[in-house]
Amino acid sequence: MAQGKNKRVFKARKGAKKRVGDPFAKKEVYEVKAPSVFSVRNVGKTFVNKTQGTKIASDALKGRVLEANLADLQGSDELAYRKVKLIVDDVQGKHCLTSFYGLDFTRDWLCSLLRKWQTLIEAHLEAETKDGVRVLLFCIAFTSKRAKQVKKTSYATSAQIKQIRRIMLNLLKTEAESNDLQGLVKSVVGEDFNHIYPLQNVYVRKIKVVKRPKVDVAKLMEMYKEVPQEVATTAKPEEDAAKNMLTSELSS
Repeated sequence: MAQGKNKRVFKARKGAKKRVGDPFAKKEVYEVKAPSVFSVRNVGKTFVNKTQGTKIASDALKGRVLEANLADLQGSDELAYRKVKLIVDDVQGKHCLTSFYGLDFTRDWLCSLLRKWQTLIEAHLEAETKDGVRVLLFCIAFTSKRAKQVKKTSYATSAQIKQIRRIMLNLLKTEAESNDLQGLVKSVVGEDFNHIYPLQNVYVRKIKVVKRPKVDVAKLMEMYKEVPQEVATTAKPEEDAAKNMLTSELSS
C-alpha cells in the first residue's frame, strides 16, 4: 500500500507534544463540616470543578460520600478502629454540610478480634429510627473464659448462641426505634450479655443507612448554626479608630 493513501493512518508530527495544564487550576476548594454529634466539626477539604455553564459546583458536591476516622472526629486516639461515612446534604458558601451515612470497623481491628478457641456470634437487623431513617445494624460478640477456668476452649452451645442473638436483636431494635439517627450514633456501645455466657468484645460493628427521607434544610441548619448561610461573605466592619486618609486630606 502506497504511503499516504489510507486516510485513517496519521503520522504524528515530530516534536509536537500535548499541552498539559495544571489539573487543579479548574477546581475549587470547599470545607467539609461534620454534624453536631461529633466534637470536631472541621473534617477537612474537598475539591470540585468550578461552575461552568449549566454545571454548577454545588450540585456536583451534593450527594458526595466522604469517609473519615472517628478518632479525628472525636479527638481521641482510642477510637481509631472505627470509620465514619458522611454524605453532603447542602452547600452554604464554601462549606459542605454533611449528615451521618454509615459506620464501620477498620479491617485490621476486625481481624485482630478473630481468634481460636472461642465462638463468634453475629446478628444484624434492619430498623427505622424516629426521624424516618432506615438503617442496617450489625452486632458482633465473642465468648470468653469463665473465672478460674482450666479448659482451653470457651465454646457456647447452639441454644446459648440463639438466646444471645435474640437478646441482641431486641436491644438493637429498641435502641433504633427509640432514638433519631443522631441519638443512635451517640448510643453505639457494647451491651452486656454475660448472664447467659461470658462474652468479650461486644460491639455494634457496622451501621449502614439504607433509606433516608427528603433532606430538610431547616433541620440541617440547626446543627450548623456556626456556619454562615450567605453565599457571599460580608465585609468586616471598620473599627472606630480606623480613618480614611484620603478624605482627611481632602477636607484639610
